[in-house]
Amino acid sequence: MTSKERIQATLNHIQPDKVAVDFGGTPVTGIHVLAIERIRKYYGLEEKPIRVIEPYQMLGEIDDELIELLGVDVIGLSPANNMFGFKNHGELKEFKTFWGQTVLVPKDFNTTLDDAGNLLIYPEGDTSVAPCGKMPKSGYFFDAVIRQYPIDESNLDPEDNLEEFDLLSEEDLTYWKNEIEKVKGSNKAIIANMGGTAFGDIALVPGLNLKYPKGIRDVAEWYMSVIMRPDYIHAVFEKQSDIALANLESFFKVVGNEIDAIFLCGTDFGTQDSQFCGLDTLEELYLPYYKKINDWIHEHTTWKTFKHSCGAIEPFINSFIDAGFDIINPVQINAAGMDPVHLKKIYGERIVFWGGGVDTQKVLAFGSPKDVSNQVQRECEIFSENGGFVFNTVHNIQANVPIENIVAMFETLWRFNGR
Repeated sequence: MTSKERIQATLNHIQPDKVAVDFGGTPVTGIHVLAIERIRKYYGLEEKPIRVIEPYQMLGEIDDELIELLGVDVIGLSPANNMFGFKNHGELKEFKTFWGQTVLVPKDFNTTLDDAGNLLIYPEGDTSVAPCGKMPKSGYFFDAVIRQYPIDESNLDPEDNLEEFDLLSEEDLTYWKNEIEKVKGSNKAIIANMGGTAFGDIALVPGLNLKYPKGIRDVAEWYMSVIMRPDYIHAVFEKQSDIALANLESFFKVVGNEIDAIFLCGTDFGTQDSQFCGLDTLEELYLPYYKKINDWIHEHTTWKTFKHSCGAIEPFINSFIDAGFDIINPVQINAAGMDPVHLKKIYGERIVFWGGGVDTQKVLAFGSPKDVSNQVQRECEIFSENGGFVFNTVHNIQANVPIENIVAMFETLWRFNGR
């Protein structure tokens, strides 16, 4: 099978010739720039500055050389602007990180240091406004800086939480047309992240791309609003979903069915042991809008839809399926109720598990290479039966994961795939 055929079979719950693989296709299936540098060095690839393709999490580019080496089956397409609101493509510049690595970043990746030596980054690269992100001097990625204006209950306007959701411009559509032309006819599967379809994603709530975010922008305040201000949240989601549907129609006219899957939502609903809200809240507040988006996609395209949610979300999986999601990620196998055998048995014929190949919190980060190898072998055996499994880790591979463990993961996967 070609990579595209392998992914398509997998997404349709047909046994492929081998386990499909994704590294770098989405902002939740990537690899930190430092880990990529170490992978390239281990396998004797050219030493060069790694391009940062997602600066919030400092994810690195999986270039054609690595795609070939790692056996990656998926190419990801992302919006022109990153989470900080400046263009991620075009002119690049070198940047020296706290950990001593020289990387390539977009030209508007403009930073300063605060009094404690932490790195500050700015919306649209504009250093004349308040910073929107902070990387601790001992850290490896950015945290959101909360810029919450005092809330006046009598003047709360849902439009303020919709400022970042716009109709795709002609410039946007030209960008997407060019991006799809680059991969058209590829033997790789394509997953695209159009943007604007995530309802209440906590990573997006602070408005990192906005110079003066209005509305409810504090994460804790947003979570409380789900209970305290449900009418407000409904109003935001209703208008956002209308914009999203209009954008999907325009987007489809440009990309057609060249893409195989679309990344729709990164809203997390799980903690390590439980869920952020009750099932009734999920089904009343979120699912109507998820279903509206999924129904349009399934009626008008051949795309499969991708839902990300970390944590102990097993009680929610049926609802995600009912809402029309085809794919769940990252399949956090070390969270409560997320036993792979149970997940595959109960849901394996109805949803694709994209991730869950190895636990990144404990096993990949702190286990031995043998621990890693044993878990990768086990998860592949469980999840791969009858298709419906794309190998990836449980969320992104972080900076200081031992290279021996990363290699053990790759090489166990390759052996399982008969390589």
